Amino acid sequence: MTDANTHIIVGKVFVVGDNVDTDQIIPAKFLSLVPTIPAEYEQLGSHAMIGVSGSIRYVEEGQTKTGFPIIIAGRNFGCGSSREHAPIALGAAGCRAVVAASFARIFFRNCIATGELYPVESVEQGFEIKTGDEVRIDLDDGIMVLHSGKRIELAPLGEAMPVIDAGGIFEYSRQSGLLQ
Repeated sequence: MTDANTHIIVGKVFVVGDNVDTDQIIPAKFLSLVPTIPAEYEQLGSHAMIGVSGSIRYVEEGQTKTGFPIIIAGRNFGCGSSREHAPIALGAAGCRAVVAASFARIFFRNCIATGELYPVESVEQGFEIKTGDEVRIDLDDGIMVLHSGKRIELAPLGEAMPVIDAGGIFEYSRQSGLLQ
């Protein structure tokens, strides 16, 4: 759930470790799916994070949406290739934010360019959290509140936030009068 006016995101988290690459987020065999075709966009969502091993799938088999609107990650999330399909697949699955210790630069920029989700760096690392815990993210105040009540400081998104809010760089440019 996201309140666009106040940038509040509340939901269950899916926890992954360091160096989750774009092939784990959306394997190359699904890159032929065209995100501008609604049915194929939905299919991308159904395959999001399928390359991440674990006992819990990010998107249940046969579904297109996840029950985890927030991903918590370690260092270097989104490393690997520069494929735009990675943040698009996450957004199609219903991901609203990825909170990570750090991001691969190209993945971070693709999140902003596509407007699919908020890539947020956590200032503090090593906090206790597990898949299924519920958190509350306040992007305006730069705080994530864990299920335990502990508050984690988040790095501000600055001028990237209105671009993501608009739905990506092209929509932001249209709304700003830079494109017609």
